[in-house]
Amino acid sequence: MKNFYPHISAISEMTDKNRGTLFFDAQCPSCSALAARFAPSLRRHGFDIAPLQSRAASDLLRIDPTDLLTEMRLLTAGGTTLGGADVLLHLGRFIWWATPFRLIAHLPGGLSFLRRYYRRIAASRNCAAGSCPALPPRPACPAWLPLLFLPILAALLTYKLQPWLFMWVLAVAIFFGCKWLTYRDAAAALHRPPLARTLAYLFLWPGMDAQPFLAPRDKSPLPHLRQWLFAAIKTLAGAALLWLIARRASSPLLAGWLGMLGLIFILHFGAFHLLALAWRAAGIRVQPIMQNPAAARSLGEFWSLRWNRGFNDIARHHIFSPLRPILGVAPATLIAFLASGLVHDLVISVPARAGYGLPTLYFLLQGIGVLAERSGFGKKIGLRRGLRGRLFTIAVVAGPAFWLFHPPFVTRVFVPFMEVIKAI
Repeated sequence: MKNFYPHISAISEMTDKNRGTLFFDAQCPSCSALAARFAPSLRRHGFDIAPLQSRAASDLLRIDPTDLLTEMRLLTAGGTTLGGADVLLHLGRFIWWATPFRLIAHLPGGLSFLRRYYRRIAASRNCAAGSCPALPPRPACPAWLPLLFLPILAALLTYKLQPWLFMWVLAVAIFFGCKWLTYRDAAAALHRPPLARTLAYLFLWPGMDAQPFLAPRDKSPLPHLRQWLFAAIKTLAGAALLWLIARRASSPLLAGWLGMLGLIFILHFGAFHLLALAWRAAGIRVQPIMQNPAAARSLGEFWSLRWNRGFNDIARHHIFSPLRPILGVAPATLIAFLASGLVHDLVISVPARAGYGLPTLYFLLQGIGVLAERSGFGKKIGLRRGLRGRLFTIAVVAGPAFWLFHPPFVTRVFVPFMEVIKAI
């Protein structure tokens, strides 16, 4: 221990440059691992570290020995002793990676949540040598908690920003909440995938197919040159639509619609397709999130197999599949589409401060359309095949599209965004 913490003997002589000393349980393997990982950052920002089992801890903290190991402690340069989650809040004043804890603490009930959850973690940590009391194992954090919490945090922190920026912050928060949800499932099945692959999945891939992405590499055939060219052409076509054609529109509403179509082609059809090809070339079995939506022969095929497979994977695995055995196919289908509508209302209507409920109505209509084509009458008149199926799909998807991207969103959110990126 003295070799690992050679500075312990000098702890009691605090200088003006020292912001305090963090004490941790050195008999807890996970605590020691975290201390070793964050020690360089702590020291760079003026914080010393030492074990709670050291003589310095007993001399400086003056805490009853029976309470000493219940949580980490921080002795500030001013002589104040902090414990547990309050340590993280104090560190957040100086170190970037602890700043989110301060943001959470400013939310209604955030401080009590941090303190309560820290106590659960500390009480049930996996310690050695009997340094922890025998308590029930810590309940696992629900995988959906970030998906619920991140958008709320983003909304509270950025609600007063420009509407277009507020929209992007909400979208990114929801995206990473979904990412974490899918990663948790895949990591449990694959037994801790490599860190590099995990970071690549979280930050360098827009899809939600975590298990294929995190699985061991395979020797899949390399993408053909025509696939690369097709993806590049779609990207360039989207750029032309966004930066060249949209600015010639006769009205801001039309310019906004053309710009949105251009951005969808740039990202979903173009750049994301190129990224999928790059990962496949690297031996990772991913599929483009867009699977030629124009070829859909039915509404169900459009939404389940061809359009934005990233979100469809989330809805199917975490909403539809769990609810189907309980409620049946029809209610589970409508609830899945309802969830999609609420998410789009959050990203579209809330930044626009108008049009509330229209995106939700749009997706409920899609769910009703899917059930209608699967009904006996729908099968009888051929809504799931051939020309009738294609026309029905186009009518239901495109007909009420103004409910989804309603005029307030286009003019108040997207057109200003186009102005920022010099598209108009």
